[in-house]
Amino acid sequence: MLSNISNVLRAGVQRNGAAVVISARSYADFTAQATFEIKKCDIHKLDEAPATEVVMTREEGLQYYRTMQTIRRMELKADQLYKQKIIRGFCHLYDGQEACAVGIEAAINLSDHLITAYRAHGYTYTRGGTVKEIMAELTGRRGGIAKGKGGSMHMYCKNFYGGNGIVGAQVPLGAGVALACKYMGNNELSVSLYGDGAANQGQIFETYNMAALWKLPAIFICENNRYGMGTSVERASASTDYYKRGDYIPGLRVDGMDVLCVREATRFAADHCRSGKGPILMELQTYRYHGHSMSDPGVSYRTREEIQEVRGKSDPISLLKDRMLSNNMASVEELKEIDVEVRKEIEDAAQFATTDPEPPLEDLCNHMFYNDPALEVRGTNPWTKLKSVS
Repeated sequence: MLSNISNVLRAGVQRNGAAVVISARSYADFTAQATFEIKKCDIHKLDEAPATEVVMTREEGLQYYRTMQTIRRMELKADQLYKQKIIRGFCHLYDGQEACAVGIEAAINLSDHLITAYRAHGYTYTRGGTVKEIMAELTGRRGGIAKGKGGSMHMYCKNFYGGNGIVGAQVPLGAGVALACKYMGNNELSVSLYGDGAANQGQIFETYNMAALWKLPAIFICENNRYGMGTSVERASASTDYYKRGDYIPGLRVDGMDVLCVREATRFAADHCRSGKGPILMELQTYRYHGHSMSDPGVSYRTREEIQEVRGKSDPISLLKDRMLSNNMASVEELKEIDVEVRKEIEDAAQFATTDPEPPLEDLCNHMFYNDPALEVRGTNPWTKLKSVS
């Protein structure tokens, strides 16, 4: 992923149509790894907390930066296409919360399992989906990651179970995946994500109970972005200490705007699960820059000044960038080169997403069942017959 960054400051670049010579810095000029102080996690029913002094390599930092920038630019492009009425229907954007998805993925394995709610574009990407597949799914095209039939809220790839539209309903499903992990004895775990708006759902507490009884390898993560739709957490919850909501389940409250905090807390939680101690709960304190969905302007229940303050003081990409530059782990030009490459990838994906054909009607009922013989499906009336192919 990072192999093409080696000559970031190229000898010949075009500026105002003329070639300009720039001296390139070699990898030897940069710090290979550095140690950082991060914010301490609040803990519940735990004897120890995740480390507050952590190491990040230059390669890791560049990878985190590229991935977060890709998610950010992908969401901004989705915003643009939605306003052009190329993307239609429900669309919940993830910009501002990138450190959550990237930090979690940095601490688990691709063989582990993850399920989330409908704000799923970022996780689809970190789990292995491509920008092209995600953008094409948003526009309902045949090359989409769900063949153009899932849209914004229903994207899937290997060991990623969506994208779920019913508030909180993915949490019991995630516990079922954790039960399968325990049953199979494969040392894998399940990560179930939900928002502060879903945190008061009864099914979540039922799931906590089963997971604790059966000591399931389950990490339950509440992405607390401070607003459930247009309602602040203070108006919706008698207790906003979401990391304590598991009661008998240990919990962590984490700075969800810092990718290193999220990474270390998730590593701690994963070790807890893999050692057979049962489930653990995490609350990631984060923030979304857009409204709840594209139909929500996002400024009727909070001020523009509040949004700008978070952007200015806590932006996850800016925080990582400043750390890398101040510790000589990258140059400004190198990061700008990544930005240029990311923008081109997004533009190419958007071009594909607007020119790829829509799925034909005969594909409508395909993939209803796994590995079954073809069967006929009744359409909207008894005389309409469609074929389903696995």
